[in-house]
Amino acid sequence: MKNTRRLQSTTVGTIRTDVLAYTAQRDIECDAHLAVAECIGSAAHVTMLARLPLKPPLFSPAERKRVIAALARIMRRAARGAFKITLADQDVHLAVERELIHRLGVLGRKIHTGRSRNDQAAVDLRLFAKEQLLAVMAEAAALGKVLLTLAYRNRAVPMVGRTHLQPAMPSSVGLWASAYTEDLLDDIYLLKGAYGLNDQCPLGSAAGYGVGLPIDRKLVAKLLGFRQPLHNVLHGSNSRGKLESVILSALSQVMLTLSRLAEDLIIFTMPEFNYFTLPAALCTGSSIMPQKHNPDVLELLRARTARVMACAQAALDIVKGLPSGYQRDLQETKELLMSGLALTRESLRIMAPMVAGLKVNRAALRQGFTPAVFAADQALNLVKRGMPFRDAYQYVKKHLAELKAQDPAKAIALKTHLGAPAGLNFAGIARRLAAEQAFASSEKRRFSKTISRLLRVAYPPQ
Repeated sequence: MKNTRRLQSTTVGTIRTDVLAYTAQRDIECDAHLAVAECIGSAAHVTMLARLPLKPPLFSPAERKRVIAALARIMRRAARGAFKITLADQDVHLAVERELIHRLGVLGRKIHTGRSRNDQAAVDLRLFAKEQLLAVMAEAAALGKVLLTLAYRNRAVPMVGRTHLQPAMPSSVGLWASAYTEDLLDDIYLLKGAYGLNDQCPLGSAAGYGVGLPIDRKLVAKLLGFRQPLHNVLHGSNSRGKLESVILSALSQVMLTLSRLAEDLIIFTMPEFNYFTLPAALCTGSSIMPQKHNPDVLELLRARTARVMACAQAALDIVKGLPSGYQRDLQETKELLMSGLALTRESLRIMAPMVAGLKVNRAALRQGFTPAVFAADQALNLVKRGMPFRDAYQYVKKHLAELKAQDPAKAIALKTHLGAPAGLNFAGIARRLAAEQAFASSEKRRFSKTISRLLRVAYPPQ
């Protein structure tokens, strides 16, 4: 109890340390991931301030260069994990400002002119999310390529298609694997939508109501590599949290695709199926059963899908009851965003070698075919002879016991229409994947070039 009272009586400035600890919680830890973005945003801000038509100028060209050089040094330290944010700093914004004041004196004291920690946090998160989303898109496309390779190599390998997990119709490994490639392509399109919303600069909105200086927000957006500035300054504040929920919702779709793929692999690698064999190096053992090779990675991926979805829902729940303008509640969406991005990227990266190392057991796949699997095909054969489909359906249903086993390879070879097992446009899917990979690579190069030009050092920092 004495220790508690002593903690409560301690203050930093006029704020009690227990208040700082409660309001910060893990935010300082999250802010460490934003230190590089904070330096980038500050470099653009001081460049704009130096161009304001004020006499005397806020920053001379030489002073601007000194500030940017100091920011570049801080950025390199932050990239190495050597820049520390203390509880007394409260956040990354004041930590960087403290360092600038320590190194540059009065120049560091000018850096906050015309901005608020509100728009600093907003631009930092958007800069962070910009690079992270490009990485997610690239990693999703890379996994899609691995799946497409698996599909193409096994395009003619028969596999029982299932509905309700029950045997349904003849299908192929090619159809099954490339379906997940197209799922990922859809997910990338959603990620690109989130990327487009994110690609707008909130810096200059300050606390959400603008400032009494002739700041050039278009210049700042250009310097930071954003497509455009957010127009309405209050909207710049209101978009915080909502944008995080949009990104997390798009990430949730990626995780849903991965989770369904994981579930398929868990089922189809069971000994009772044995359609596929997982790579041994990606499975875990048992503390008591020497023979076990457990699909722990796939099981954890299912659970982590729920965590990413929970992050998206939590962000929505935080925002839904807020009035306009900044509220401290929004701080809580930062960790949600970072967690969702990290979990999604880790999951994409671990699934690539999982799929690449998958062994296709062709004999077991063929053994899964029973005569009943060909029932729908037999009904369609009767249609080809002139029987109405409903009559053919009823006839086959009444004579199921008379169905004969067929060659599943021949059955799937007859399905040549667009998107069917023998009608898959692998080259077209590959072109779509390549286009998305090219988009992510091009945007990444453009951003790196823009920031390198702003900071006058190579970006990203080594």
